[in-house]
This record gives sequence, structure tokens and C-alpha cells, in this order.
Amino acid sequence: MREAYREQLDDVNGRLIGMIRKTGEQIGLATTALLKADLDAAEQTMAADSSINRDQLEIDENVLELMATQGPVASELRVVTSALRTTSDAERMGDLAVHVAKVARMRYPDHAVPEELRDTFAAMGRAAVDMSAKACEVVRSRDLTAAAELAQDDNEMDHLHRSLFLVLLDDAWDRGVEVAVDIALLGRYYERFADHAVHIATNVRYLVTGEIEWADSTAGH
Repeated sequence: MREAYREQLDDVNGRLIGMIRKTGEQIGLATTALLKADLDAAEQTMAADSSINRDQLEIDENVLELMATQGPVASELRVVTSALRTTSDAERMGDLAVHVAKVARMRYPDHAVPEELRDTFAAMGRAAVDMSAKACEVVRSRDLTAAAELAQDDNEMDHLHRSLFLVLLDDAWDRGVEVAVDIALLGRYYERFADHAVHIATNVRYLVTGEIEWADSTAGH
């Protein structure tokens, strides 16, 4: 591979890692907003989204320019294709963090999440932050073992997501329909955030092997 071109692709990879890292910070802030009814954290989460959107635009433009000027072939083409897919997933992760923050802001000064479910959402928040960090590492290292671990981590998020419905559908639920809708939506946002982290691992697998596995084609829709 041409040396200058390799350096440009390495730069794209570094910027992808930075973009994904921001999504972890963003979902962490959103979770703080949710669990502590913290209006400042909610506003910061929403303000941060413009930086992630700008990253996507700039990285995509850079990748498309490389495609137009360098004529990537074979493995080179997988690198740029994977980058475009990854910016899309990371942008959606940022959007989902904003959705969480908006629910927290809408219910402020009250808590959107009742006391009995806060531990579950705290666990979902930690899992989301961890999965974002692992996605960064997978993009950096292109380690397929680490990529496969992300798919396993997603199982824990799915378990937490399902546990919410056990509470919502229990006859003892007495918080009303509005709170139930909030909980159902919030659970979905975290579950989808995790799905997109898995998609990033799938993108890396495609980059390395040319194969695509694990991805749920409905994620994010």
C-alpha cells in the first residue's frame, strides 16, 4: 500500500476512535442525567451531539475523497467501506444518548426512572460505556477476539433490557402508563446503543476478513 495513503488511512482510523470515544462519554453523561435528574448533564449530552455529527461529516468527506483520488482496491476498499459504516454506527450511538437525555430533561425536576429500576439502568449505563470503550479498542487493534467479546457483552445488555419488561408486565406495577412508556423507550435506547457497538465490531471483522457476522440488520431502525 502506498505510504502516504497508509498514513491517511491511519489518520481516519484515529479519528474514528475519537468519535466512538465521544459516544461513551455522551452515554455516561446521559445516564447521570437520567439517574440523578441532572439537568446540566442532560444539556451537556445534547450539546455534545454536534461534535459527533461534525466528526461523521468530516470523516466521511475524507474517506470519499480518498476513494475518488486513490482508487482503493481489495483490502484497501474494505478499509474505507468499514470506515463509512463505522461513522454511521457511532453517529447513531450519539443520537441514542441524546434520546436518553431528552427523557431526563422532559421529566425534570422529577426522576424519569422510579427507584426500583435505577440499579438496572445504572447497570445498562455502565454496560454501554464499557461497550463503547471496547469498540474503540477493536477499531484500534483490529483484534477479532475482542470483537467477538463485544457480541457476548451485548447479551448482558439484552438480559437487562428484558428484565425491565418483567417489571413493567408484573401485576404489582403501579407507576402508571406514562412511566411505563418512558421505561420501555429508555430500555430500547440502551439496547440499540449496544447493538451499534456490536455493528462496529462487525465492521472490523469485515475489514479484516471480508466476512460479515453477528449484526442485527434491524438495529437502529
